[in-house]
Amino acid sequence: MLTLTHALLAASLLAGPVSTDIALPAQPAPLHGTLLTPEAPTAVAVILPGSGPTDRDGNSPMGVAASTYRLLAEGLAEQGVATVRIDKRGIATSAAAGPAEADLRFDAYAADARAWATEAAARTGQPCAWLIGHSEGALVALKAVEGGDDKVCGLILLSGAGRPAGASIREQLDAGLPEPMKPQAFAVLSELEAGRTVADTPPALAALFRPSVQPYLISWFALDPAALLAAYDGPVFIGQGTTDLQIGVTDAQALAAADPKATLKLWDGVNHLLKTAPADRAANLATYADPALPLAPGVAQDVAAFIRETDSPH
Repeated sequence: MLTLTHALLAASLLAGPVSTDIALPAQPAPLHGTLLTPEAPTAVAVILPGSGPTDRDGNSPMGVAASTYRLLAEGLAEQGVATVRIDKRGIATSAAAGPAEADLRFDAYAADARAWATEAAARTGQPCAWLIGHSEGALVALKAVEGGDDKVCGLILLSGAGRPAGASIREQLDAGLPEPMKPQAFAVLSELEAGRTVADTPPALAALFRPSVQPYLISWFALDPAALLAAYDGPVFIGQGTTDLQIGVTDAQALAAADPKATLKLWDGVNHLLKTAPADRAANLATYADPALPLAPGVAQDVAAFIRETDSPH
């Protein structure tokens, strides 16, 4: 006979991990995210999103609907790791917390990452939280632990640049812009890398180089991820796909060279959004708008295994 206890246990197993919308007190308004908690989590991680208007699930009105962060959170929950995935300051449900674009600096995202790590650890009863930074989020994670943070267990850097951002953007513009636009674009980029704003940006490049975003870009371009990683002494996992159109294997290797103790994992045939994709540009980009396409096999499992097998410094 099925007892009430058995029925409740069966129901809890069928229910799976618990998803909870949470808020983090901040000025001028709270920040928002989703806590996904498996039963008896062994660790917790904060997933830090990439550049632009990327939300907690990894989607963006700029044509990205792959739900990479939601899928990663679900995959980690299956491995016993709780996650907090966030709408960063100024984006989606955290829009009210955003300053005027001209006032935003990279340090604000790093400070928020530290605050989220403290919140995630407190909510799950863990001594610390891992920071999982994807794309630009990898640099946010590195900046967040500059000088140390006892609420961060370690870093998981996924599809993260190994060089200052200007170098990666230059390569992306070289691959994606029509030839006549390249000289103008590179000239603006060089000025920003030198710490100088540019008053007259070409209208066709306004989405990237509009005057209001230039102070943020300058604060971003000044950071060297390899140097930040070399100064960090906690555990580090570096994950990189071989068919990533935005960040190359050489970036992951540069990060690994900066920290010989780090674990480097190259995923064959995996793109920037951590999905299986060919090197062909059009076919690769088609995966960016396909939330039904799962994460590439092994991605969540490798991340969870590293977290599980790494002795926390706490």
